[in-house]
Amino acid sequence: MRSRLLITVALAAAVTGVCGPAALAAATVDGQDTAFVRSAHQSNLAEIAAGQDAQQHAMTACVKQVGAKLVADHQKLDTDLKTLAAQSKVPLPTMPTAQQQQKLKAVQEKAGTADYDAAWLSDQEAGHTKTLALIDKQIKTGTDTAVTNAAKKARPVVVMHLDMVRGGTCHTMS
Repeated sequence: MRSRLLITVALAAAVTGVCGPAALAAATVDGQDTAFVRSAHQSNLAEIAAGQDAQQHAMTACVKQVGAKLVADHQKLDTDLKTLAAQSKVPLPTMPTAQQQQKLKAVQEKAGTADYDAAWLSDQEAGHTKTLALIDKQIKTGTDTAVTNAAKKARPVVVMHLDMVRGGTCHTMS
């Protein structure tokens, strides 16, 4: 109901010249699409924080390299996502979810030990598996073309990251 009202108001405004096509496009982002943008942003924030932490606390060069790759890739994905959110008028959270923060804290408690790398890799595998499921759901059932295209663009990056941490073993990609 709310989406129909927003679409009607935006359409009326566009027809009367009060606002342009951007407002019409912004009004069509539905609940699922908005939820995807917000969740993907929080996942990016969580992966950036985890990657930075790995660069500081990992015991092996491989985990440090994967951490650096995650930071670079998720910063790029998030820059694009923030632009999309601004265009679509989707407000974004300022930090990862409480659960994501809690998981990173649990990994950080193992800093300086061999257990850190294993815990970090396991956490990254779980996080990227969850993100991939979110992306696949958006691709399959999303209604906003721009949001779905962002999901399609992010999918190969998330798959690559998952391959880098799968099985709790570190695999660098060239």
